[in-house]
Amino acid sequence: METTLYLTRHGQTEWNLIDKMQGHMDSPLTELGIQQAVWLKVRLEDVHFDAIYSSSSSRAINTARILSNNRPIEIQTIDSLREINLGLWEGQQIEHIQRKCPIQYAQFLTKPHLYSPIGHGESYLELLERTIPLLEDIISKHKGEQVLIVTHRITLKVIMSFFMKKRLHEIGDMPDIYHTALCKISINDGSPKVVLYDDISHYQE
Repeated sequence: METTLYLTRHGQTEWNLIDKMQGHMDSPLTELGIQQAVWLKVRLEDVHFDAIYSSSSSRAINTARILSNNRPIEIQTIDSLREINLGLWEGQQIEHIQRKCPIQYAQFLTKPHLYSPIGHGESYLELLERTIPLLEDIISKHKGEQVLIVTHRITLKVIMSFFMKKRLHEIGDMPDIYHTALCKISINDGSPKVVLYDDISHYQE
């Protein structure tokens, strides 16, 4: 009995375009972000999904709506699939953060085991602790089924690190995850196999 998870990041947003940090804050999808979701929708249109889960952030929900492609399935929105909470960095330009907090920002990207959020944000370990139990619950509920999950850049990277058996300090060495890039996990007899990671072969430009 094979369980298959299809996981993706939301499409490009207006704040992505101007290098502004989002985290739990939000901004609308750009025209390109909508197009990225449409490209992935076409790629997945022949896949039967038994369930669709999305982060409760609107950029993820709107991506999930496009990907659902009028399937008669309710999109289940889950707070635990939201992006890592970036504390005081949310809503700030990346260039400003790099100037003010060069060490912390470098650790955020490349040394997650050392990164400590400024303000009421989350560490990578806290992100793992809120996402992995949810993934285990989804797998338990949907044995033998195919599930689509729409989330965010760092959240998806952390989820994939779990399935790839990466340790916390190794997450910074993992390849980045692009907008609407597809990850795929197949699970047989409780053993997960990474079939796809950050696959953007559906991009048309």
